[in-house]
Amino acid sequence: MPKEKPEFSDAMRAKLSKKTPEKNPINGTKFTIAISSAKGGVGKSTFATNLALALKNVGCKVGLLDADIYGPSVPKMLGINEKPKSDGQKLEPLTKYDIQCMSIGFLADQQTPMIWRGPMVTSAIKTFTQKVNWKDLDFIIVDMPPGTGDTQLTFSQEIKMDGVIIVSTPQEVALLDVVRGIKMFDKLGVRILGLVDNMSFFVGDDGKKYKIFGEGGVKRTAEKFKKEFLGEIPINPDIGKYSDEGRPIVVTNPFHEISKIYLNFANKIKSTYL
Repeated sequence: MPKEKPEFSDAMRAKLSKKTPEKNPINGTKFTIAISSAKGGVGKSTFATNLALALKNVGCKVGLLDADIYGPSVPKMLGINEKPKSDGQKLEPLTKYDIQCMSIGFLADQQTPMIWRGPMVTSAIKTFTQKVNWKDLDFIIVDMPPGTGDTQLTFSQEIKMDGVIIVSTPQEVALLDVVRGIKMFDKLGVRILGLVDNMSFFVGDDGKKYKIFGEGGVKRTAEKFKKEFLGEIPINPDIGKYSDEGRPIVVTNPFHEISKIYLNFANKIKSTYL
């Protein structure tokens, strides 16, 4: 049988072939959980933000690191408009809704494009993991950028990552990238906690479920690659509305059906690690 074609570019395979240095935990934290999608526009940042808040609601000390250098969303979703303080050595994370936060969006104007090459992105990630004064956290939730590039490699090879949750919509176009993400994390030895089917359906005024992006694709992908299927999150206008207002749904209405889904995810993670 012909050999399977490599999943990585020549540059990436060169990085992978080098001896992997000892992974360093992020100071001030116990467990690092990444939220990835490999595909943009599937609600990954919304998931990361609400999961962090849900973990706080179930009694955990939580940080949220926005690692999407090119498209930071956390400042908008949390309604943060201030800049972090620094003593010249370390940055102080900003606190909102009792979670500690850091994002490139706190350091640059929201409308300023980050026209950076890979090494600059890697340097920023190392700053956020090594030079931020994270304080006594049970979990740090990392909102990963789309794709399978430098940020993912940096976290996988040089930083202690305890698990990753992969978020996707059920449509095939999104799942093509999800498969690449699964294979990447498997190759890099990162534990995949499971897959989440986001925007899985919409409930109309008539009470019927409408599968706008298809049906069952995420669950089938999880089964194919022997990963856990964590569940579905339906489309709900309140999710986007509250995020745009800087007050995520888990904070604004913890008894909302969507908030209960996030709290269920949070309890699963808490029971797994603590």
